[in-house]
Amino acid sequence: MALLTGLLTAGSAQQAAPVPSPAAPGQNVQDRRVRAAAPAPLSAQEQATLQALVGRVRPATVRVEQCPTPACTTRDGVGTGVLISADGLVLTAYHVIEGATVLSVQTENRTRYRAEVVGYNDQDDLALLRVQVPAGTPFLPLATARPAVGDIALAIGNGGGAFLKTKVGRLTGLDSDAGRADFPPGTLELNAPLVPGDSGGPVVNTRGEVTGIVSYVSVNPQARQPQSYAVPVTAADPRLAQMKAGVKLDAPVIGIFLGGPFSDLFFLPAEGFRKLAPLLKLGDTPGAFFTSISRGSPAEKAGLRPLVLNDDAERISGDIVTAVNGKRIVNFGEFQYAVRAYKPGDTITLSVLRDGKPLEIKLTLAGRSTLRN
Repeated sequence: MALLTGLLTAGSAQQAAPVPSPAAPGQNVQDRRVRAAAPAPLSAQEQATLQALVGRVRPATVRVEQCPTPACTTRDGVGTGVLISADGLVLTAYHVIEGATVLSVQTENRTRYRAEVVGYNDQDDLALLRVQVPAGTPFLPLATARPAVGDIALAIGNGGGAFLKTKVGRLTGLDSDAGRADFPPGTLELNAPLVPGDSGGPVVNTRGEVTGIVSYVSVNPQARQPQSYAVPVTAADPRLAQMKAGVKLDAPVIGIFLGGPFSDLFFLPAEGFRKLAPLLKLGDTPGAFFTSISRGSPAEKAGLRPLVLNDDAERISGDIVTAVNGKRIVNFGEFQYAVRAYKPGDTITLSVLRDGKPLEIKLTLAGRSTLRN
């Protein structure tokens, strides 16, 4: 158990580190990341600029809820969005509306309107809604160019039970990566103190333009304070054009999970696997193992086997995946990144060790929205 605890700690630290992106094989995220060493505090002039900006930005921001209208008594989720057109288009984060059967938004005056999903991009955590707001309702333009490190960032959200609360900071990084394939790559990093519920809200520059949509917050214990991340957007963003056209892009999935005491071992290094292997009887070859499979998923249809341990914490069954279409992987995180390089409907071949014997297993990737646990 002491060894397992140590490996869990090592796996957690590894998970927080940058990893290669499937969009750029062989390129390390750290190599292209642009970061500020120590962001300067906001000056009095900058604070005054932001304060004047709030009056323009807040009326264009909405609270997004998985809740019917006009009566909303039970909320299944709360997030934020921003109006980006006069005809009621609202940009938000995909995970805010994921799985929702009914959606509504509240504007600054607390009026509730029904919202319909126009399109989404699961891979990049973006979604576009349409809301029948009255003519003249304020909206914000999208930025014409990407921002720079050190730029002032104004964010508005509904985190912590607040209603359209403003938070300020600076952009501290560009092209950041969460170190997990199920989080969007290439994000803006900012030091504004965001929390859950702020997701989907706008990050706005001093010209009142939307430069990003809040996606996630890092809770890496090695950092001195949590960092917030937003998906960058511009007026010429092809993803926005796709969503306006009604395109709904699912992320590709197999339907496997790594949980329980192993949930921090997404990026267990090969050496860590070798230390863990004798304890759990995993075999000699590092690879990706998993603890559960979603019902009706490609993994279940292909006959993949999750890790099963006996009372002595020794493996009695469970596949070890060592490659995806010939690309070598050594842990669950690399497995996820390899899969995300494809799209739903693609057929891939997994190299698998089962009871020490090599197997080649073909399966067809599904869209994440089609799977329900």
